[in-house]
Amino acid sequence: MNVKPMDLNETMQAIRACATQMDAQYGKTVFDEWVVLLLQEPQARVLGYVGPRHETFAQNFNRDLGGLRASLVNGKYQVGDFEFARHAAGTSFEAFMALGDGRYLICNNTQSSMDEIAKDPRWLSAQVPFAALSERVCAGSFAGAR
Repeated sequence: MNVKPMDLNETMQAIRACATQMDAQYGKTVFDEWVVLLLQEPQARVLGYVGPRHETFAQNFNRDLGGLRASLVNGKYQVGDFEFARHAAGTSFEAFMALGDGRYLICNNTQSSMDEIAKDPRWLSAQVPFAALSERVCAGSFAGAR
């Protein structure tokens, strides 16, 4: 079966649904910032953003990459692959997911670290919608804007 790639609108809808489901499973906000990025030279470009720092996200991007920088820059990730930064705190990014062709989803909690989030036993059930989003991305890879 040939699956049509998800466009940016469909991707953002899937992200919002995932966030809602994760928060319901966790009992509070897991990630308050969800960003679809295109990483290409000379600089990254925000394609979609949901979160509290719409105006300042781009100017803090390099600092906030923190522990995920090496993985994003040097990693060879397949569509749907993801990684977490266990000790990221504050506005430093907690996770990313490869969407394909230089496109990534950045997930962040601007108030808590991934380590703090993962200490709550509800984190296990909150991961289920995130894994489902990964599977959906794999099945209908993101086409997005160029």
